[in-house]
Amino acid sequence: MENREFFYRRLHSLLGVVPIGLFLVQHLIINHFAVYGPESFNKAAHFMESLPFRYALELFVIFLPILFHAVLGVYIVFVAKNNVKRYGFFRNWMFFLQRITGIITLVFIVWHVWQTRVQIGLGNEELDFSLMESILASPAMFWFYVIGVVSTTFHFANGLWSFLVSWGITVTPRSQKIATYATLIVFLAVTYIGIRALFAFV
Repeated sequence: MENREFFYRRLHSLLGVVPIGLFLVQHLIINHFAVYGPESFNKAAHFMESLPFRYALELFVIFLPILFHAVLGVYIVFVAKNNVKRYGFFRNWMFFLQRITGIITLVFIVWHVWQTRVQIGLGNEELDFSLMESILASPAMFWFYVIGVVSTTFHFANGLWSFLVSWGITVTPRSQKIATYATLIVFLAVTYIGIRALFAFV
């Protein structure tokens, strides 16, 4: 049982970076094309939708990894406890925020998929600039997306730090400190890309 849980947690950590983290960055970059106008975003979105084996890619590279990561993540939220002996005050706050943002991110992703996949599929609409513009026209929905994007990018960046530690890449205190600054830069960069895209839609 211990070996199985160890394996599941390692897989959970790996999937959070590859492929989920890579997909997040790619998704935010595609959204960022909105900054250059509706036509630019629509071309980028259409390119992604016209990829060969799109549905297989979405199922096995995006939805199933996210489902596994989310289910195990919820379990970890309820069983995990801050380790004040192993980590200092700052890392314990990051540990706590990782769990909180995990729940917020899960709610945000489910809602985002419902709005941009399920609803448009039922209504035969297209995922284009005008759709996102109409979704974000509501101030409440706009701020919901802002919180969702910030939560998701923090969860990814802080999870990247945990990945480096748990996989033995950053072992020494100095390397972990460097990783803290590096993942902070990652967080700021991907958050900027995501938030700027939201403002472009409105």
